[in-house]
Amino acid sequence: MTPLSPPAADTPRVLRACPEAFDAGAVFDAALAGRRQRLVRGDGVVLPLAVQRWHDDADDEDEWLLGRCTGPTLDLGCGPGRLVVALADRGVPALGVDVSIQAVQRCLERGAAVLHRDAFERLPGEGRWQHVVLADGNIGIGGDPVSLLRRCRALLACGGTVLLELEPGAGLWCGTAYLESTGVDDPVDELTVFGALADGSLDAGPWFPWAVLGPHAVEDVAAEAGLTVGARAEGGRCFVELSPA
Repeated sequence: MTPLSPPAADTPRVLRACPEAFDAGAVFDAALAGRRQRLVRGDGVVLPLAVQRWHDDADDEDEWLLGRCTGPTLDLGCGPGRLVVALADRGVPALGVDVSIQAVQRCLERGAAVLHRDAFERLPGEGRWQHVVLADGNIGIGGDPVSLLRRCRALLACGGTVLLELEPGAGLWCGTAYLESTGVDDPVDELTVFGALADGSLDAGPWFPWAVLGPHAVEDVAAEAGLTVGARAEGGRCFVELSPA
């Protein structure tokens, strides 16, 4: 996700609601249903969601992750399943996990193995996965990267790794966020103000816990989760491979 400009000072803001009772699946169903959307953080930073990439087939930008998946792989927050499908096509056993029913349905349409489940619920093969993947900003799941990485570490087999996509140029941010429709057909990365409905109100979903992690903070966060940073890739997208300490 690449930051956009923050909203103008006179842009109406949605009052922050308690995020304790939100439906995570429904939140991201809206993003996968074909409407352009973006993520608005509690600190005002706006991040576009790469919805088209989620729906597309895996491409050269995904190769760094895919090439390191040499054994059974669990993709947490798999979305429509592009990475799961690509791994299966290479003969690598792979399972996707997502709370969005839209994502699960799309995975099934593509022939991807998938579970409609939360990453923190009981999962098949705990402690036996060679790789756990967190791509496309999914380190934000739950709003606590340390807890999520500890969860990933518990899923790994001996010698396994976590393959993690980072936000380029970022450190660590934890808080609450919501998803918002742009309300127009222009490319998301050209927008600098919030989208609005015809009556002037914002087309926004509920607040939910979220986090952003970048290369400037990944070593400290990984260490707190009992992991060490190994291979890295930085360019248009940023990735690291983490191993148990």
